[in-house]
Amino acid sequence: MTLPHPDRDGAIVRCAIVTVSDTRTPETDRSGQLIRQLSEAAGHAIGFYRILPDEPDQIRDLLQTLSSRFDLDAIIFNGGTGITPRDTTYDAIEQLLEKALPGFGELFRALSFAEIGRGRSRRGQSQASWRARLSFRFPVLPML
Repeated sequence: MTLPHPDRDGAIVRCAIVTVSDTRTPETDRSGQLIRQLSEAAGHAIGFYRILPDEPDQIRDLLQTLSSRFDLDAIIFNGGTGITPRDTTYDAIEQLLEKALPGFGELFRALSFAEIGRGRSRRGQSQASWRARLSFRFPVLPML
């Protein structure tokens, strides 16, 4: 007996978008703007948006706050995923996650490499869950 997958076609995902950057403003956050545009074009709702400095305690605190909100299904972090000492998004969030979803980072890096080459490869692309919410981490989009 085959059971249907529990996901509904066309489900609306209520998202939080967090850009981690010491230099971006709402006017210059092209990655955050693009994530918003693409999410809304796909029919999803944006319930939260913020630019946050690359400070590990602030990143962890915000993830904990957003994860306790019942009006959000997914939390998308972008920026702060490089290899410089100030890029702390990956390290700040990794310790809090309950379940990693292996393969997402590898797939993202492979697709990025095919599209833009190795010069912009990042270590911090991943997907995981925490407190029944999905958390995505992406680098700042290099083509912007």
